[in-house]
Amino acid sequence: MVKYTDVANTGIAWLPQIPAHWQLQKIDALFTERKTKVSDKDYAPLSVTKKGILPQLEHAAKSNDSDNRKLVKAGDFVINSRSDRKGSCGVSKLDGSVSLINLVLTPRSGLNNDYVHYLLRNYKFSEEYYRNGRGIVADLWTTRYSEMRTILLPIPPSEEQDQIVRFLDWKVSEINKLIGIRKKEIQELEELRRLTIINSVSNNGEIESSDWKTAKVKRICRMQSGTNLVSQVIDNKGKYPVYGGNGLRGYYKEYTNNGQYALIGRQGALAGNVHLVDGKFWATDHAVVVYCSDYLDYKYAYYMFTGMNLNQYAFDTAAQPGLSVTKVLNLKCSFPSLKKQLEIVRRLDELCLRYDNAIRIAKSKIQLLQELKSVIISDVVTGKIDVRNVTIPEYEHVDDISDDDNEDGEGTEETETDGEEA
Repeated sequence: MVKYTDVANTGIAWLPQIPAHWQLQKIDALFTERKTKVSDKDYAPLSVTKKGILPQLEHAAKSNDSDNRKLVKAGDFVINSRSDRKGSCGVSKLDGSVSLINLVLTPRSGLNNDYVHYLLRNYKFSEEYYRNGRGIVADLWTTRYSEMRTILLPIPPSEEQDQIVRFLDWKVSEINKLIGIRKKEIQELEELRRLTIINSVSNNGEIESSDWKTAKVKRICRMQSGTNLVSQVIDNKGKYPVYGGNGLRGYYKEYTNNGQYALIGRQGALAGNVHLVDGKFWATDHAVVVYCSDYLDYKYAYYMFTGMNLNQYAFDTAAQPGLSVTKVLNLKCSFPSLKKQLEIVRRLDELCLRYDNAIRIAKSKIQLLQELKSVIISDVVTGKIDVRNVTIPEYEHVDDISDDDNEDGEGTEETETDGEEA
């Protein structure tokens, strides 16, 4: 990669040098803040995600209050002000509305909106943005427009902005294509793993025998929703793991259970997902702890419930999908003798380990590609790489295909709902 030969020192910690012909401009000279409040009944709700600004998922929470949203116009840059949503931002291609936690910035004339998209999603700017915020704990740390308005940004000439966008669109598409290949590989491996489990825990339609019985789930185990825990007390430094509706959420100083269990997520898009846990842990009210009887091995329970695809029984609520514990307990299941359960578990442990290792390797490759993409974007928009004379070939445009995430911290899986137990 070619570097600029003529650079200037800036005295800015996050941006020590820029090309000499670029300008430094304050955010409030480049953008105006849009504060107009609107109703989500009049303007379609948008989600602010790490993928950019997207139409809000149908099951995301909506408010009945009037004028509870901020207006967004196509071309506006929207950024989530909360540090726990770091990286959730982008230029909107749609008119709509976002929750009040977001900042909506309208670029002044002379700025390429796609350049703005790349510049403000640059991880170095993100760190500077949140450094200017305030708060007591990470989840409540926010950055207001008044605190970010004086941050200086590197602005190249208009023609160079256009070339930077063309270059980054090309390179990002190349990387996104490779990420897509790895994601498809993971999907295929996960499907093979799922089918292997289903085939192993099924009696293949055989009639009941001394080895296989059929009964309702509640005859072989009981289920208990966990205990609510506010997100503010969950961190990465606690002593005991905390499991919610979608798996591990963080750590806490106390625990609710000690032993070997299967956990079922009962709230969120992944309701019905199953996890194995061992030792001391805290189960939140969005996780269901499975207490096995003498007829059921806890590991076999994990494989059995995984094979039952419990997500198909989830129902939509006003906020997000949920799974009824009573519904699960009344499902019919087939299970073999305890001796045969242990034989199946040993075989599945070996097979699933192979799948899990292959999936882990594919995910690590995706992580490396994501990091490469982030570095390329950062180096180009901060003037470390000169792309003015790069010839852009014909290429297939590929959008970002990173994992979905929820908007603004709204509708996340740990909202307060009444638990179920049996």
